[in-house]
Amino acid sequence: MNIKTFDSRPVALPIKKIVRENATTNTYVFDYLLGSSPGQFVMMWIPGVDEKPFSVAFDDGNEFWLTICNVGGATAELFKLKEGDKVGIRGPFGASYKISEGDHLALVSGGYGAAPMYFAANEAVKKDCKVEFLVGARNKDLLLYTRKVLGLGNSVNLHISTNDGSTGFKGFVTEVLKEVLEKGDVNKVFTCGPEVMMQAVGEIACGAGVECYLSVEKYMKCGIGVCGQCAIDDTGVLACKDGPVMNYADVKDLPEFGKYHRNSVGKKCKF
Repeated sequence: MNIKTFDSRPVALPIKKIVRENATTNTYVFDYLLGSSPGQFVMMWIPGVDEKPFSVAFDDGNEFWLTICNVGGATAELFKLKEGDKVGIRGPFGASYKISEGDHLALVSGGYGAAPMYFAANEAVKKDCKVEFLVGARNKDLLLYTRKVLGLGNSVNLHISTNDGSTGFKGFVTEVLKEVLEKGDVNKVFTCGPEVMMQAVGEIACGAGVECYLSVEKYMKCGIGVCGQCAIDDTGVLACKDGPVMNYADVKDLPEFGKYHRNSVGKKCKF
């Protein structure tokens, strides 16, 4: 096992293992003492291509996982790499989800947001928490981490939804959340996924009087608060340092939240 010494420069790490999750998503395993918490991210440098931020999917002090969807030019090149090939890793960076002993958590994920929510669930079990794990996708073939969640034990309840009804509840994961919160004993909601979904999750949690924390995803270049690329409009708050995990109460009224994001050159792109 490699021992971590924090530096803003990337550490060259070999890919220990590549796990094919579905047709578009891989999990990359690294043998390294990262020391991250659920919700934090790393910057991965793909040699000769680009550097991108990715949420940590698991970290047990011996190895960590990054679950990555092939959605663009940089990830397309990453998907060409093989076990043993090296990438650069910086981090961990950012704020994390705060889990207290005995919490009853509803973890709501959409798409590959299931990966960091699994990390949160894994840590919650260690603190004697009860977990409602809600995962949604367009269809059953795009679901992530369901088998891993089932392996966490009896304190974790898995709730599946698919848009097409191919497995689990037919409809949006937010509809399942309403039913879970109606029981009245969940004290925190964590969510990660598409911003429009997280906005809906926040509204539902707020309406039920439950605190909600979400992962604010913005275009990040440096990860350490220097470049300003991830500044949230009208606030100057930096998603890489002040987030990515933030309280829904602090972001719900921001002009950009749930409406648009900015690309690599700062242009507004509506959802």
